[in-house]
Amino acid sequence: MNHPRTLGELRKSTFSEQRLRTRRVKDELRENLIARLRSGETIFSGIVGYDDTVVPQLVNALLSRHNFILLGLRGQAKSRILRALTGLLDPELPFIAGCEIHDNPYDPICKHCRELIAAQGDATPIGYLTPDDRYVEKLATPDVTIADLIGDVDPIKAARGGHALSSELTVHYGLLPRANRGIFAVNELPDLAGKIQVGLFNIMQEGDVQIKGYPLRLPLDVALVFTANPEDYTARGKIVTPLKDRIGSEIRTHYPSTLEEGISITQQEAWAQRDGLELHVPKYVHEVVERIAFLAREDKKIDKRSGVSQRLPISVLENVVSNAERRALRNGEKTIVPRIGDVYAALPSITGKLELEYEGEMRGADTVARELIRTAVAKTYDVYFKGLDMQQIVQWFELGGEIRLADTAGAQQVLDGIQNIQGLTEKLAPLGIKSKDKTEVVVSAAEFVLEGLHAHRRIGRSEERVFAADKTAKRVEKPFEPEDQPFRNRRPYN
Repeated sequence: MNHPRTLGELRKSTFSEQRLRTRRVKDELRENLIARLRSGETIFSGIVGYDDTVVPQLVNALLSRHNFILLGLRGQAKSRILRALTGLLDPELPFIAGCEIHDNPYDPICKHCRELIAAQGDATPIGYLTPDDRYVEKLATPDVTIADLIGDVDPIKAARGGHALSSELTVHYGLLPRANRGIFAVNELPDLAGKIQVGLFNIMQEGDVQIKGYPLRLPLDVALVFTANPEDYTARGKIVTPLKDRIGSEIRTHYPSTLEEGISITQQEAWAQRDGLELHVPKYVHEVVERIAFLAREDKKIDKRSGVSQRLPISVLENVVSNAERRALRNGEKTIVPRIGDVYAALPSITGKLELEYEGEMRGADTVARELIRTAVAKTYDVYFKGLDMQQIVQWFELGGEIRLADTAGAQQVLDGIQNIQGLTEKLAPLGIKSKDKTEVVVSAAEFVLEGLHAHRRIGRSEERVFAADKTAKRVEKPFEPEDQPFRNRRPYN
């Protein structure tokens, strides 16, 4: 499609002058949202688990033309939601070509563009903005300045153009003016210094700001959106009252409420497909990985104020697949099938994402993470095997049977070993395993059963992954002999 390239051509095109003059960014977002609601299209693709909670509130805020803030712990898709707003912008928007703040051809606000139109008239060049061009994001940090957000005097511009330093033509615009006619997002708003927040509020509400003591009028057309952690929002950081008062909607995000939602998010975000080898991740592995995050969010040894990011199961799944990939490559296997042993091998992707309370610090991150995995395995095992008689397998170990399932051992090698365990392969039906399935799939399922029995303390397992009878469960404490307990059972003195 050939677009008008000059102001004169634009006046004769289908781009309505009246519409471009009067339609603000928030009107644009509202109109395109209404169109999606009427057509039944998905409003925000890639956002899972918020259909009945966050999305309705977000829709209401956009329909109300509000600036809004998303409050939530880390890893709750706040930034993803903000970036998804670009899908509600028009595919193309004309602006005066070369303008730093994307001026409206029919209503320019910067002095340079007004002088350009006065000089060139209908020959003024026109460019076009895509939705991505109209989204500007800034992570708030304490060292952010007014110059970063609003702008500053540029002495080089003044020298080259022969302008006075007080001239508007010497201004180097900051991020907010460069987001004109678009969306400006600030992540972690409370970390922004109070005086910077005041400047943000002033240009947002009044359209004016002072740069180096000189007043500058910038009636920007911007939709302002923010994110914040609730803990920072109420404690460490502050949002100045005038700015907080002008944030129209405060929307709370949350972690996945069901295991299925969490699995969907992890599958969507994790880099699991690897080149060259077929990948099959069993459902129970997905469930174990996701349950680790769910359990961690409820564990008293982990700081709930910090939260447990959804990035944890994403990173764990990637590490699990990588460990299985390494084993497949070493053993010349053509199919990657993760095992529960691979979850334990993924400890480095868990420990760094847990903020521990005092009790957790005393026990150590590795110990806490191992306990989470063991509990996740036990709960997942119960989904498939609760009430099923596993005594034949347990008895095999109690009679002296042992087997080592190293996470580097090839599938055929492990299969040769587990076939000696009476009744094990016959118990895999609840997992949907059939005799004709690939060796890697059968081995993974069999190891899951053994790990589940170990998690329930029915069999033992060493750190070297040797499964055997659980001797700790059978141990009977030796009775104290009189010489062993010199301070017990003595006759009281007369």
